[in-house]
Formats: sequence, structure tokens, C-alpha cells
Amino acid sequence: MTLTSLKPAVSKYWLIAMAGLMWSVVGLMLCRLAYFWLSAIPWQGSVSLTTLGMISGLLAYRFGFSRIARKNIDRLCLLADKSCIFAFQAWRSYLIIIFMIMLGLSLRQSPLPKQYLAVIYITIGGALFLASFQFYRRIWRVKIQKQPCMPNPETH
Repeated sequence: MTLTSLKPAVSKYWLIAMAGLMWSVVGLMLCRLAYFWLSAIPWQGSVSLTTLGMISGLLAYRFGFSRIARKNIDRLCLLADKSCIFAFQAWRSYLIIIFMIMLGLSLRQSPLPKQYLAVIYITIGGALFLASFQFYRRIWRVKIQKQPCMPNPETH
């Protein structure tokens, strides 16, 4: 038995779906935390902070997360038909994820008021959630519309 035979492999379409699902779940989780923090303050303040977070989230999606998602999708399309299940994120991205988790834990323990932290969480959570739809759109094109899974030339 070789080490390669022990590697859990799935199709690249499942990798794209897993990446999209992960981005959706994490985005919704961050927004849910923000909701609980904002529900503890008067509604006038929570509406303005939520609006600020949503506008910031749209900007973060447009100028950052959408590009990251496209690059990740392109990377996944270049993989072999069967690849390691953990390849839904680049290995370097796992380090960034660990850093972001540690940063989030530190911020939640900091003296920073939770309502202001909620704006950051809505921004990142909303941008992640919006960007996750790019993964679903690619799955739709490849599986339903039978288009090839090719990197987008506009991304590079």
C-alpha cells in the first residue's frame, strides 16, 4: 500500500463546492456573531453600524474577496480530475485561516466594544458570503451547462 492510495481524493467539482460551502458557512457565522452583539444595543445604533458593515462588506467583496475567489476557482480548475480533499484551499491559505482565527479570538477577548467589532465581522462575513456565490456559479456552469472547467483569462 502506497501513501498515495491513502490520500482522500475527490473530483475538482467537489473541491469547488466545498470551498464555496466553507466560504458561505464562515461568512454566515461571522454575521451571526455580529447580529448578537448588535442586538444588545439600541436599534438606532445597530442600524447605523449594520449599514456601515454592509457597505464595507460590499466594497471588500468588490475590491478583494471576489478576486481571491476567482483565483481560487481558477487554481481548482487546473487540478487533476481527482485531487486531495484538502486541496479546496491552497496550502498557503491554511496559514492565513489559522492567522485569521487567532486574530478573531484575540479581538473577541480585547476591550474593543463588541458593537464596533460587529462592523468588522459584518464586513468580512458579508464579503465571504457574497464571494461564495462565485464558486456555486462555476459549479452551475460546469455541471449543468456542461462548460469546461477552465481558468478565467480575465483573472490573470
